[in-house]
Amino acid sequence: MAAEPGLIPRTGRAWRRFDGPARLVGIDLARGLAVLGMLAAHLLTIDPLVLDDPATWLDVVNGRSSILFATLAGVSIALVTGGTRPPEGAARSRAAARLALRGALLWGIGILLVMTGVPVYVILPAYALLFALSLPFLGLRAGSLFLAAALVAAVMPWVYPFLDAAPIWSGRAGEDLQALVGWAYPFPVWIAFLLAGMGVGRLDLRRLGVQAALTVVGGAVAACGYGVAIATAATVAEAGPYLAAVWTAEAHSSGLWEVVGSGGFAVAVIGLCLLVCRTPLRWVAIPLRAVGSMPLTAYVLQIVVWAVFAAVLLGDTSDLSGVRDAGLFLPLTLGIVVGCTAWALLWGRGPLEAVIDGVVRRVVGPASRSDAAPPASAD
Repeated sequence: MAAEPGLIPRTGRAWRRFDGPARLVGIDLARGLAVLGMLAAHLLTIDPLVLDDPATWLDVVNGRSSILFATLAGVSIALVTGGTRPPEGAARSRAAARLALRGALLWGIGILLVMTGVPVYVILPAYALLFALSLPFLGLRAGSLFLAAALVAAVMPWVYPFLDAAPIWSGRAGEDLQALVGWAYPFPVWIAFLLAGMGVGRLDLRRLGVQAALTVVGGAVAACGYGVAIATAATVAEAGPYLAAVWTAEAHSSGLWEVVGSGGFAVAVIGLCLLVCRTPLRWVAIPLRAVGSMPLTAYVLQIVVWAVFAAVLLGDTSDLSGVRDAGLFLPLTLGIVVGCTAWALLWGRGPLEAVIDGVVRRVVGPASRSDAAPPASAD
């Protein structure tokens, strides 16, 4: 049987985009893990982590998956704004305009997802604000970005409890405002993860030494953060609610040691994924890489399918326990992995990624050679 006209050239282009020399496939792998980790955190009932109980190890996805996602946003921003060479002058202004519009589009999509009533904290509104907050930092190199991330990580967890207790979040209007700004992922603290990711993206991520350093240093920072939290837990519990809120590594707390520990964990995962994809395991990881090559599509699809499933079968999109009891996680995960893999290999760029890029190109114009890394490296 003759092949469909244009099918082979189209799939060839899709494969070059998916696995060509311009693409950092380890970043795709890390993004795929982050997306599926957030899905697991939403749809599975997970017991708290106990290191000597393997049945609880899945708790690693709680909090850390979304922090990895935010850190990878910073990596992507750095990659599409020059990689190791920060943009300057007109190139920086053009890159900032593209990022600002992209953030606005992500915010709109996020609000639509919030309106589905699915009982998750949608990360896209916070993601959009982080894009806006990244703009003043586009011209910085890796060292300055890491320093800025460290300063935010050291200071803002001490401020966050006061911000979180502000009267502005009270009542129905306060709840709506929290959704609009993604306050479950508070941007005054979470900008640290974005800046750290931008610092990572300003490094030469193709070098073995850089990949190994990210893994080792990130792992050491994570061990320090979690280790201090564990070692001081009993003392801090007696010191009052304010210090307990700050001096913690609890998931979704935005506490000091969560920021340090989970931030280091995210950097280590990125380095490890880059190392893994230097080996033949890159082929085994194709399905996860496919999810990570279109993270927006995969993230939006999981919530839309969840909303439709809950509305049709349960009559209530907010029924979390009903969705969990129905066992949606496994079929939804398999469907997303298979669908993303087929799309990546046959068509290339994810559909939502293509739409957003098309809008940005039409409104702002394409990225020039001087202010963007190879386009396939950070979809």
